[in-house]
Amino acid sequence: MAKTKRQFSFEISLSVLNHLGRNLYRSFMTVLGEAISNSWDADAENVWIYIDKENSAFVVKDDGDGMDSDDFQSRFLKIGYSKRKSGKTTTKKGRPFIGRKGIGKLALLSCARRVSVLTKVKNGKYVGGVIDNSGLDKAIKNDLTPDQYKLGEIDDEFFQKYTKDQAQGTIIFFDDINDGIRNSTDYLKKLVALYFRFSLLDKSFNIYVDEEKITLDHLRDLANTTQFVWIINNLDDPFVKEKIAKSPKLKGTIPRKEDKTIRGFVASVVKPSQLKIMTTEEKVSVDLFVNGRLREKDILKHIPSTRVVESYLYGQIHFDDLDDKIDRFASSREGIVADDPKYKEFLENLKRIIAGVMEDWDKLRSKINQDGDPDNPRISRKERKSRELFNAVSEDYSLPEKSGNKGKIDSWVDELADDAQFNFSSYADCFVSENLIRKYIEDQRIRLSPEAQAVINELRQREVASKGKANISIDIRKSPSDLSYLSMDDLANLVDKVREPHREAGLSRDANEYKPVRDALAHTALLTEVAKNKLTTVYENIKGRVRTLLSGK
Repeated sequence: MAKTKRQFSFEISLSVLNHLGRNLYRSFMTVLGEAISNSWDADAENVWIYIDKENSAFVVKDDGDGMDSDDFQSRFLKIGYSKRKSGKTTTKKGRPFIGRKGIGKLALLSCARRVSVLTKVKNGKYVGGVIDNSGLDKAIKNDLTPDQYKLGEIDDEFFQKYTKDQAQGTIIFFDDINDGIRNSTDYLKKLVALYFRFSLLDKSFNIYVDEEKITLDHLRDLANTTQFVWIINNLDDPFVKEKIAKSPKLKGTIPRKEDKTIRGFVASVVKPSQLKIMTTEEKVSVDLFVNGRLREKDILKHIPSTRVVESYLYGQIHFDDLDDKIDRFASSREGIVADDPKYKEFLENLKRIIAGVMEDWDKLRSKINQDGDPDNPRISRKERKSRELFNAVSEDYSLPEKSGNKGKIDSWVDELADDAQFNFSSYADCFVSENLIRKYIEDQRIRLSPEAQAVINELRQREVASKGKANISIDIRKSPSDLSYLSMDDLANLVDKVREPHREAGLSRDANEYKPVRDALAHTALLTEVAKNKLTTVYENIKGRVRTLLSGK
């Protein structure tokens, strides 16, 4: 069979851009992240971002290596070109490459109606062009090949103010952003400070927004509401050392030794509302970074729990091992391939770390007399509610920060916390059980004994005398019933009196043992541990007997 001598080659339609994910990039911050990452990979030391919110436009300029005409055509405009194809994983300066697939530029080329790129190498001339996405859409519709679509000419006059004094680097102008720029410049500055931590790897890398250098000062409000911080594997983070460490609300710094491949910090604020970014609905969360770049916002959503402590947490987890020979990042660059084994192992380790943080948080909040985690079974529901009530009451006795006695009074309050937790719940037990017995006596129409009537008469006389001294004539007791004057021992003798106290079990016998400690409790005395144990044990018997009586058994 004869063969033709003609040679064949692939021909790619521009429509492949859409299939590769040209329209995947919905987030303005994702697009900005791609632009900043490109500047990082180009060994830039400075990136300038200029926002024109009114016209839905912005400019990103850097002083990186820049590109000559060959680089611009064969690298920047070549979809799928990877800086790592030669096996290199770092830049000339030794920075780890962020770019990987070579399709991240699709975010840049398709996020606005027009995108203009101007670039130059040192001692070289500017080269570049304009991608008009309406024209590109038309070319895709007509099924053109890449060589049939030509970039437009650069508006030199527009770029003059940006090219002045630029020795080398790249300038990208995004004109008419698809979804507009909805947030304020101050908001964007906070997001840049929060989400771009390249300076952890290279302190010479600076980002400016409208000529203002982005620093940790943009996160001062967040730092100043931080109450506890957990440092994972000695992360050397200036935000923790210079800002969180100086927080007026900081109550504790807790080091955690974990799998050495994971570094970072997890922090908690005083109130969940303090995690909101300015007046928006977006909240600061615990985020995953790889080589200084945000890779997964709110990483805890992949290890969900229903515990309230999650709403207090934020932080930054750094796991650079995800960036190796295997590409684990989704085409949208806004996440990681979910079923990747290394990623799944990382999530398991993180789950264990966060579980430890949650346990610590509950204990630490309890120590400073603030509400903790109601989902933690370590403390019973009754004990926790009792502690929460004490916390609410003790706030009324908190002195101003500048008060000379504040430290002393705070320490007194702290000393009362554990006793208050016991006493408050014990008083609640006493209040409920005694009032239920009164209801039971009324319901069963049990007649008062002569002994009970004598006690009532004596207490009524005391009350009259006390009201006379106080010069008050109002009713004090809600119920005029004689039963309201009787305490547990008197009530118990009416409903469940034993004939042989040393041999027979009954409510009256337990009430006799209960009375001395109950009276001390009612007079707000602090109880000894032995007395606490006695009160708890006896009350369990009383509670069981009261339940039996109420059930009709």
